[in-house]
Amino acid sequence: MRDASLTLAFCCALLLTSAAGHAASSNRGSAKPTYKWVDANGVTHYGDSIPPEYAQGSRTELNEQGVEIRQLPARLSPEAAAAAEQAAADEARRRQRDAFLLNTYVSAQDIEQLRDERIALVDSQLTAARTSIESVDGKVESIAKRMANFKPYSQSANARRLPDALAEEAVRALQDRRLLDE
Repeated sequence: MRDASLTLAFCCALLLTSAAGHAASSNRGSAKPTYKWVDANGVTHYGDSIPPEYAQGSRTELNEQGVEIRQLPARLSPEAAAAAEQAAADEARRRQRDAFLLNTYVSAQDIEQLRDERIALVDSQLTAARTSIESVDGKVESIAKRMANFKPYSQSANARRLPDALAEEAVRALQDRRLLDE
């Protein structure tokens, strides 16, 4: 009987020890984190809460052993946050473009060859546009010379009225020239 009561007492002691250990470990899990921040004078402070005047600045969250859990960056003004967001978007676009180029072309020579081909294409388009402009300008000049023989452009008293066909030709030529300027 004595052995049974000793065993019962030993089991109760084990249960109590186990329950106390469990309670202590569960209390540790709900402990507030410790923060580390630097004031305006460069002095480092530690505490379980950050004073309001330093809440906007950067800070570090520490666990119970003083090991850094995470860095909390300073809060940015709306303008600075928008600028940072824009910079991140620009960087993402640049990386996406670079990845596309690397996946599309085998070498830098391929990219340079394509660039040279496109430059040649643009140059030929410019040459064609200049030729068209010169042609239309010559046409407008020719029409202006012919119109100088008719009223109201001629100073001659015997000058005839401007033919409708010539007036229409002048209007079309001027419209073509305007289109080329656009």
